[in-house]
Amino acid sequence: MSSTNFSRREFIRRHSLTGLGAVLTPSLLTGSPAGLPPPAASPATTPTSFSLAESPALLGGKPVRAREWPTWPLWKPESDEKQLLEVIRSGIWSRAGVVSEFETQWAAALGVKRSLAVVNGTNAIMAALAQLDVRGGDEVLVPPYTFIGTVAPVLATGAMPVFVDVDPETFQIDPAKIEAKITPRTRAIIPVHILGLPANMTQILPIAKKHNLVVIEDACQAHLAEINHRKVGTLGHAGCFSFQNSKNLAIGEGGAIVSNDDAFMDRCFSYHNYGNPFGMVSGVIGAGSLIQGTKLRLTEYQAAIGLAQLKRLDAQTTLRNENAEYLKSKIKDIPGIVPYKLYDDVTRAAFHLFPFRYQKEAFKGLPREVFLKALSAEGIPCSKGYAPLNTMPYLNDTFQSKNFRKMYPKTMLDFKSYVERNHCPQNDRLCNEEAVWFTQNMLLGTRADMDEIANAILKIHTHADKLLTQK
Repeated sequence: MSSTNFSRREFIRRHSLTGLGAVLTPSLLTGSPAGLPPPAASPATTPTSFSLAESPALLGGKPVRAREWPTWPLWKPESDEKQLLEVIRSGIWSRAGVVSEFETQWAAALGVKRSLAVVNGTNAIMAALAQLDVRGGDEVLVPPYTFIGTVAPVLATGAMPVFVDVDPETFQIDPAKIEAKITPRTRAIIPVHILGLPANMTQILPIAKKHNLVVIEDACQAHLAEINHRKVGTLGHAGCFSFQNSKNLAIGEGGAIVSNDDAFMDRCFSYHNYGNPFGMVSGVIGAGSLIQGTKLRLTEYQAAIGLAQLKRLDAQTTLRNENAEYLKSKIKDIPGIVPYKLYDDVTRAAFHLFPFRYQKEAFKGLPREVFLKALSAEGIPCSKGYAPLNTMPYLNDTFQSKNFRKMYPKTMLDFKSYVERNHCPQNDRLCNEEAVWFTQNMLLGTRADMDEIANAILKIHTHADKLLTQK
């Protein structure tokens, strides 16, 4: 039965509830979807029970949830601090053996030959673009549904970003729309595994090969995600990761480039160390720079933090996937709630975020902003996510710079016509009307926590007409 005519009453009946006046608890809504283990034990703090008949918290009712969510980043002093303290006490803080150890372990975790740690994911993409010879006058295909850290490096190299609309079911760049955006200037594609959900690399890679395009995977949110049991970030010419504080592998700031191409990785190493010869240690004076470079080196204490976090990453990724699948099963039949879709060849996602689409028509026309406020009031943190990147003023500011005016004809730099050429209606709908996110730390909770999310959404659906007063 489609979500457009699947009534809330039918949803309740299928979950064995007695009606609108029933008192709901997580145990009443807990089940075991096929292929998943039995629900995890509830935490020591008892989940809040609630009644569908009770008023929404936004209107003064009792919130569905009054407990804290799992904190992030996670730090365990008893197991995490030994190596960090050793590094701090050693006085060797700039790049040395601990950074190399982290690179080796990160490459091994991904099943890739080489890894280079850098200061952040944005600069990882910038270095990869530079060493794959993307320069001024080139065009780079990017999705509009991403963080600005994907597009800023393209502009920094002097290249022109060209936006390809998304597949709203998966939130990913739509391969069917790529070839229409390829011109003689096109040099590269940056597929973004946004939200930790893998992009459709099975279709993207043949298109890139056909047109002789470089593929740089932005896997900054997709640690340990897989396509056909191969880690994302290892499928294109290069993969780039972020270890910023919110990421599934959190260092505070940090990033990495990965590849099986030794010559490319040698150039990246040189580039990140002032252009000095590959393998040259930090702090060497007078070695002589071989290529144009900059300073992107990671510190030893950052690497020590990364090594501690890496020990937990695989198990955390498994838990996120289990909870995401379970939560999806609980909310997919609520009218107006359309959870993410994974491509058929995805064997593991990362779930940096749990996304779904909100369709207000099934909620009596309740605007998304009010839905988000109501959900937050129930104790469920949520976000509407990204704003459209393809229309923001930073683009026009760059186009008016001296360098861009020298590299591109006026017709390409006319911002109004650029916005028209790069119109992405599916992305606009996601950004402006439909997308809702839950953060990855919420997926590190229990089945009972997932039940409370589902209960809160159902409660809002039940009282959507009353919440219309909050417009």
